Amino acid sequence: MKIVVIPGDGIGPEIVSATVSVLEAASRKFALGLAFESRDVGLVTLKSVGTTFPPEVLEACRGAGGIVLGPVSHQDYPPKAQGGVNPSGALRIQLDLFANVRPSRSREGMQHWGRTPMDLVIVRENTEGFYADRNMHSGPGEFMPTPDTALAIRKVTAKASERIAKSAFALAEKRRRKVTAVHKQNVMRVSDGLFLAEVRKVAAANPGIAYEEQLVDSMAALLVRDAARYDVIVTTNMFGDILSDEAAELSGSLGLAGSINAGVDHCMAQASHGSAPDIAGQDKANPTSLILSAAMLLEWLGIRHKREAFLDAHQAIETAIDTLLRDPARRTADLGGRLGTKAFTAALCEELAR
Repeated sequence: MKIVVIPGDGIGPEIVSATVSVLEAASRKFALGLAFESRDVGLVTLKSVGTTFPPEVLEACRGAGGIVLGPVSHQDYPPKAQGGVNPSGALRIQLDLFANVRPSRSREGMQHWGRTPMDLVIVRENTEGFYADRNMHSGPGEFMPTPDTALAIRKVTAKASERIAKSAFALAEKRRRKVTAVHKQNVMRVSDGLFLAEVRKVAAANPGIAYEEQLVDSMAALLVRDAARYDVIVTTNMFGDILSDEAAELSGSLGLAGSINAGVDHCMAQASHGSAPDIAGQDKANPTSLILSAAMLLEWLGIRHKREAFLDAHQAIETAIDTLLRDPARRTADLGGRLGTKAFTAALCEELAR
């Protein structure tokens, strides 16, 4: 099975290399038959071919079994007319990766920053909302009718709301059987009203799964105060983006948060954090987030293709990471340990091979 790996910018090449090493180790142990094809995007291709997202990269991803995308420095890209395209946003739209799935779990031996431990998943709609680069057929979703006025359009559709709700309830079926819909319907009565109407229909079709609703501002506070009460959280694009970062940090660190962007036919593993150019090339980057994301990709592939070995590999990577994190001496420096990127990766591959 071919996996397209995209190094990206900043620390991306280092943590993508680490992730490929772990996937290769898993492939050997579980006979997954993984093959890897590397494709460049970002600042390197802007310099070489005039765009941060060459068309052939999209076609390679379209034909792959899965994708591993390193962090990109899209804030440093020029305007789209000058070749600056966010590869992450473009892949989400072009491959219809409508579900951003972000687990946050406190781990044994690791400090968590909320009042309670947590083990929850935020399922975020990924293709519309307030995101100006993906909510219009033509042109951006924000504009300035006069020099001193900026307007932003929020797009919410019944179709997108229904399918993200179905994804959340399907996930809850395998977990603790509870879904919380997060919204701001008391203010955004039309757009969040439509979102909630579709989620409620899906909830009614799944009476065996507990369902509740929570305002987004209250949700932000409750993640600090009582995150243990939540299982699967489903919400719109911007709310999910913000809350998933908050939950990840409260559970221990954004550097420990896995993330996939999934659709019906494609899935992309992507770290939850940015490209950190200030530490690029210094062997300081923690690769755990992208490695966990790649493990989630293996789980998605196992479910899609009914391959138990992929599910076993996913669990083995999770277990190996937990084992390393329980030992402070085998953590990366950002978590109070002594290991650099390469040493941590080597230790993880060794643990995985046991």
